[in-house]
Amino acid sequence: MLSIMLQVLYLLLYAFFLVLIGRFIMGYVLTFGRRWQPGRGAAATMEIVWSVTDPPLKALRRVIPPLRLGTVSLDLSSLVLLVILFVLMDYVVGPLIDSVR
Repeated sequence: MLSIMLQVLYLLLYAFFLVLIGRFIMGYVLTFGRRWQPGRGAAATMEIVWSVTDPPLKALRRVIPPLRLGTVSLDLSSLVLLVILFVLMDYVVGPLIDSVR
């Protein structure tokens, strides 16, 4: 039973990782394709992706201020969230699944 719950947790973390990568890609498309207007399906997908990834990113943005490099400001919260996901998936949940089997 515990093994199944850990595997479900791992799959949820992996799904969130994929959604976060999708947010990165969509963000770049919106940044570099300024005249692009999303269709209804793309807009609905983007809304779901943003609503899933915004709460953890906003929480991290409150803790980690943007890095100032002259006139440029880099938001490191997405990178930190990605590292947290990797650590949880590879070093916490993964070994727990292996030890329960």
